[in-house]
Amino acid sequence: MIGRHELTDAAWARIEPLLPTTGHRGGRWRDHRQVINAILWQAKTGVPWRDLPERYGPWKTAHERLRKWTADGTWERILAEVVVKDDAVGTVEWTFSVDSSSVRAHQHAAGARKKGAAANRSKPSPSTARPSDAPAAD
Repeated sequence: MIGRHELTDAAWARIEPLLPTTGHRGGRWRDHRQVINAILWQAKTGVPWRDLPERYGPWKTAHERLRKWTADGTWERILAEVVVKDDAVGTVEWTFSVDSSSVRAHQHAAGARKKGAAANRSKPSPSTARPSDAPAAD
């Protein structure tokens, strides 16, 4: 059974030949398909790496594989293979999204202290100032 955000059998058949071979120094790698599914799931959901479901294996494995494959150009080869060929035959559906949302910051999120802000804080504000000979409020 294929879960949400995971590779289909057809997609796996297209990209499997583009992946590095397993069995280098240090032993076999974890199954490429499982790791790619972990990377896709994390990218789609946006959760922290440590929150990957157990079915994808250790989160460090997926993160390291993403980092290594980005550095050695594996992801670029996959993208070039899949998008270029599928777009040429008209099977890629390009979706564009324009986000016009606006997020309002809280009033206290105005920024860092300005020069002299500490000096201004030590002075009482006019609303709380009282003459030195006035009795204290109870």
